[in-house]
Amino acid sequence: MHAWRQAATALVADLTHVFGDRLRSVVAYGAHIEGNEQAPITCLALVDSLGLDDLDACARLASRWERLHLATPLILSSEEFTRSLDAFPLEYGEIIRAHERVFGGDPFDDVPVSREDLRRACETQIKSHLVHLREGYIESGGRPLAIADLVAASAPAFAALLRNVARLNGSTSPNRADVTREGARAAGISDGLVGDIIGLEYKPAIPMTDAARLFPAYLAAVEQLARVVDTWRS
Repeated sequence: MHAWRQAATALVADLTHVFGDRLRSVVAYGAHIEGNEQAPITCLALVDSLGLDDLDACARLASRWERLHLATPLILSSEEFTRSLDAFPLEYGEIIRAHERVFGGDPFDDVPVSREDLRRACETQIKSHLVHLREGYIESGGRPLAIADLVAASAPAFAALLRNVARLNGSTSPNRADVTREGARAAGISDGLVGDIIGLEYKPAIPMTDAARLFPAYLAAVEQLARVVDTWRS
């Protein structure tokens, strides 16, 4: 059994103690189950109802979960989940792309994410990212180390943007690196730049000067993404 699954199984036991038969399903998702063992183990739990007493009980377990390398689980009522798909299409889309069922049924069976909701959310996220990069560059004062920090810190978000664009174009691949490159190709962004960005996402110890030199191409790539999503049609 994978170490993450042992921790997730322990989480299920804890949540069962809190919610009893109100616990409907638990899935693990995110960077850890895709190979980044430094990332915390993230899980989504769906329940029939969620009250303050439940939150108090979960709060008492928070330190135990931290010791197990578990992030605080995302706990939603089943109704909240189904009614918020249109509000969080990117977040749920990323979970749908690569997740592992740990307990109960798969909450994503027969639960579609609207392509138009996804496009609109992509546009908002990409344009926000673009604004953030421009502001961060100005605030850096042109200092290479500050620019490198900006590039490295924002690399995971950029990779996620590419995966979202891939899903917008119909990708169903569960492989994190593959779907990131699919999004880049759909937007006309070079594989070389994407490889560098993926390297930053998984190897934060990359020399800072390398990260700083990426900035012009990186900024241009985000501008290209914004144009592609702005004019996307199904």
